Amino acid sequence: MNDGQKLRVALVGCGRVADKHLAAIESLKASVELVGVCDSDSDVVAAASRASGAPGYTSLSELLAQPCRPELVALATPSALHAEQAIEAARAGCHVMTEKPMATRWADALKMVQCCEDAGVELFVIKQIRYNPILQLLKRSLDARRFGRIYMVDVNVFWTRPQEYYDSAAWRGTWAHDGGALMNQASHYIDLLTWLIGPVESVHAFGSTLARNIEVEDTAVMNLRWRVGALGTMSVTMLTYPRNFETTLTILGERATIKLGGPACNRVEHWEFDADHPDDDALEQAAEQALASLRAGHTLFYRDAIEVLRHGGSPRTDGREGLKSLELIVAAYRSIQEDRRIAIPFEF
Repeated sequence: MNDGQKLRVALVGCGRVADKHLAAIESLKASVELVGVCDSDSDVVAAASRASGAPGYTSLSELLAQPCRPELVALATPSALHAEQAIEAARAGCHVMTEKPMATRWADALKMVQCCEDAGVELFVIKQIRYNPILQLLKRSLDARRFGRIYMVDVNVFWTRPQEYYDSAAWRGTWAHDGGALMNQASHYIDLLTWLIGPVESVHAFGSTLARNIEVEDTAVMNLRWRVGALGTMSVTMLTYPRNFETTLTILGERATIKLGGPACNRVEHWEFDADHPDDDALEQAAEQALASLRAGHTLFYRDAIEVLRHGGSPRTDGREGLKSLELIVAAYRSIQEDRRIAIPFEF
């Protein structure tokens, strides 16, 4: 792409998360042209077409056959459809952007990555909370080894998803198309475990369906050991009364104690190191910008994708980066099923 050329984008999936994509595309309209919206539900795609002004299609194949074919296909469809759709788009020569999780099956995710690499197209996996400026400061502090040795990491995701949420679409809460609290709702925060701390050595997880009428778990816990030697836990539930309560991240190290809280790790509850650093002076501003950055996460992600496609370089979260958190999720499910500790990597 040239600097003055708009990126032709098509959105596949016009459900719950599509509005974030459409808002991001609209905010970047000087650089992006929406050339199509697609959904298998004709009424849904018709509404999306009217709202966006883009042509509507009920199949990806039909969309890709148009003369004005998209350069980037954004997937906001049920998770289990991502692999098949990503592969079809890649084989048509389109770059791919996919919502989390990139797939629900490990083999499917590997096929996505391999097919995009073989086709010479980029695979962008959306991890928008990485743009949280507080998390950016935390990542820099970890990379600079300000913590010294990491001792313990704790994450809590205490949210709520009422039965009405699962009943809103037949695929929600199913093993075949969705996955449970770990695969779907907590996916971004599982990503933090590997992005911030590094590869996990082993996991022992427990999951249960305590209250919702669904196939998958609404509550789960994980005990973790990282390759750096740190121990940790993650607790996830979709049953918090009466609304989302908190998402907290605590890291205890040899020379630092950090705790982030709020609804999405967007509030600093404790930030203490043994020595001052220039990054600490930016903490107050980062905290002020955190919530806004979370709301604008898809816009920031699209902006980075445009930069990569115009000027080269590597995506912040490509397919191989997306595999890291998916591997941990799949390992956790294996642990739940077999009631034992699972070492990573393992034979799938």
